[in-house]
Amino acid sequence: MTLSRRKFFTLAGTGTAGAVLLSPLQAFYAQRTLAAGPYGALQTDPLGVLDLPAGFSYRRLSETGQTMTDGYTVPGGHDGMAAFAGANGNTILIRNHELTPTSSNGLNAPTGSKYNTSARGGCTKLVVNSSRNLVEHRGVLAGTIRNCAGGPTPSGSWLSCEETFETNNGKKHGYVFEVPSSANTFVTPVPLTAMGRFNHEAAAVDPNTGYIYMTEDQPNGLFYRFVPNNINNLSAGGTLYALRIVGSSGINTATGFPKNTPRSVNWVQITNPDPTSDTVRTAGYNSGAARFSGGEGIFYGSGYVYFTCKSGGSTGDGQIWRYSPTNNTVELYIEPNNSGVLDNPDNIVVFPNRDIFLCEDGDGTDFIVGITPTGSLYKFARNRLNSNEFAGVCFSPDGQTMFANIQTPGITFAIWGPW
Repeated sequence: MTLSRRKFFTLAGTGTAGAVLLSPLQAFYAQRTLAAGPYGALQTDPLGVLDLPAGFSYRRLSETGQTMTDGYTVPGGHDGMAAFAGANGNTILIRNHELTPTSSNGLNAPTGSKYNTSARGGCTKLVVNSSRNLVEHRGVLAGTIRNCAGGPTPSGSWLSCEETFETNNGKKHGYVFEVPSSANTFVTPVPLTAMGRFNHEAAAVDPNTGYIYMTEDQPNGLFYRFVPNNINNLSAGGTLYALRIVGSSGINTATGFPKNTPRSVNWVQITNPDPTSDTVRTAGYNSGAARFSGGEGIFYGSGYVYFTCKSGGSTGDGQIWRYSPTNNTVELYIEPNNSGVLDNPDNIVVFPNRDIFLCEDGDGTDFIVGITPTGSLYKFARNRLNSNEFAGVCFSPDGQTMFANIQTPGITFAIWGPW
């Protein structure tokens, strides 16, 4: 049966966590049965911050307004994030801050370290020890705009994506910037112009080829592939492409796309990846590229590139897609069309050999949603603090700690338990 969002919350509050069993061919879109997820029902947090399954704990790390190790304050707008192995069993987090030039809680830095002296976004670095305590946090990228999501690279760097196309203070924005996880001060900001100038959302690297896949957060956005000239030096340029579905040139995939049906694709070249007008997606579409509705998080795992479209589906509640580099096919993997099951999915991570986790950015209460390898959807964490989105979900290299953000007021969490 179809459940309203309010009824879903009522059921979840009585000890029934949301899990929907996927039909192998129909991606669970017609089934609405609720059952406990693999970690059990969510437990009410007496502190009113995070509801988690029994046996799980959390710690708050690096909150907006705190003083960082470099003397600057933690900025707001906590967003995309990735975890890297550090020395002595430490975990390094590189965290985006989705902030505009007018944001009141921007990232401060020396003037000479900023890409644009008027811009207030960027990245911070956190070092967390094996006891899940914060060791240090500092700024590492400054002077950018709306650093939304991004993605880790096999070389241990973070690709930070600007979700904008504006020109501010004489500087063009809408680029990807690379931040090494080893950085201990602000890096020199270098826009990777060959990777395109558009409303970037997130990036994922195929470790087998070095190709970089990217999403675009626009209702008529495209799905991109960047082929670098040198996989170890992204500043050396490369070629940008957009995905085209064979036999369906110029299709809009927001509604009516068959589920669990891999479709062969090819790639159209973007001949002008760094335009002065916001024309990249229009040029790709005119060459036959497929449109995806509100491309958000993306992650390579288990042989697939998984990506979310926050506003896809007949109800606009979101879709999850997966691209197979091996088979060169794309597949609509999940489309529940029910906000009580999945409400505007955003950042995504694939927990190796286990589950996929998604951050919701929907109306009302948001959750971190899990998907088991057999296709069950369930609620893993509830934001009880406020109605702001989850973001930046990722795992420590040993797989024992999940890290995630509440974007506003800006809190990073370490979460652990019986994985």
